[in-house]
Amino acid sequence: MGKTILKLIFVGLLLYVFLVSIGLMGEAFKGFGKGFAENLLNTTSNPFVGLFVGILATSLVQSSSTTTSIVVGMVASGVLTVSGAIPIIFGANIGTTVTNTLVALGHISRREEFKRAIAGATVHDFFNLMCVAIFFPIELATGFLEKFATGLAGLFVDFGGLKFTSPIKIITKPTIHFLEHLHTDHLPFSNTVNYTLVFVTSFILIYIALFYIVKVMRSLVIDKTESVFNDIIGKSSLIGIAAGLIFTVFVQSSSITTSILVPMIAAGIITIETAFPITLGANIGTTATAMLASFALGNPAAVTIAFVHLLFNCLGVLFIFPIHAVRRIPIRLAQGLGELAYKNRSIAFFYVFGLFFVLPGILILISKMLN
Repeated sequence: MGKTILKLIFVGLLLYVFLVSIGLMGEAFKGFGKGFAENLLNTTSNPFVGLFVGILATSLVQSSSTTTSIVVGMVASGVLTVSGAIPIIFGANIGTTVTNTLVALGHISRREEFKRAIAGATVHDFFNLMCVAIFFPIELATGFLEKFATGLAGLFVDFGGLKFTSPIKIITKPTIHFLEHLHTDHLPFSNTVNYTLVFVTSFILIYIALFYIVKVMRSLVIDKTESVFNDIIGKSSLIGIAAGLIFTVFVQSSSITTSILVPMIAAGIITIETAFPITLGANIGTTATAMLASFALGNPAAVTIAFVHLLFNCLGVLFIFPIHAVRRIPIRLAQGLGELAYKNRSIAFFYVFGLFFVLPGILILISKMLN
């Protein structure tokens, strides 16, 4: 009993290190990417460019909540129209999945774990890519999301602002800022080099935390935990969606929710099928930050774009998840990518940096050159 308690305490400490490392990685990207991302958001005359800008900007700041909150502010100030902002919101939904996919790379030295981790992380990617593939052309042709969101915004425009602070951020922020300033204030390098070193430190911490979390969780094993997740949540997808939604609203980050799932999938404690509904709930929960920000502004256009994000994520779940054959598509694609990464681990790196950074960057550059 005493050993079990000590192991649980150790898992708690490792989880804290893991959460700090994710936050530190976010700060690293913001350090050399936020200004660039904000400049990108100002150049969205073409809806397809807006989509890729949303992907790249969110990948750089590692948070769809940050991107959508910036977009809400820009729409409120008249810098962006609602129509111009919608493709960015679509892109942000793809870009937000980069964090948990980067976390999966931390399992690279253990091949079987790596296969499961990549599959567990990228099911979120493929689901969001499917949603964009379905709804983006429909929105361009009909504007149905903008119309629906405008109607809802009229009901909520005077709702008033609420502020909620994530407890996860409260306990991790001091350590994150200490480690960040340790690099930026005491190393004699440029800002870009310093933040690159912050990123390297965060990745090392993620790797160490993941290694020991999986090891300790397996030693606990967690037959009971496996039973709780796979028998209870696995049998009721609605419970999984609700759990993901509530936890994400609570911590104000879908990246934290989905990244916590990755080591559990890698360890074999939960299956990708069990984790999938939790991921979908996190997808809906992540819209809460921008909703609160828009209510605080009280601007009809800002509230409209926040509702667009909420509706897009809800409709994605409603259209894809109820049909068994359709909801199996992102799971099978993710498992296929996991198998490829198992055979050739470099594929995972090409996938992450190609999809989230290189491809959207090249397409934005080509668009600017053509203009």
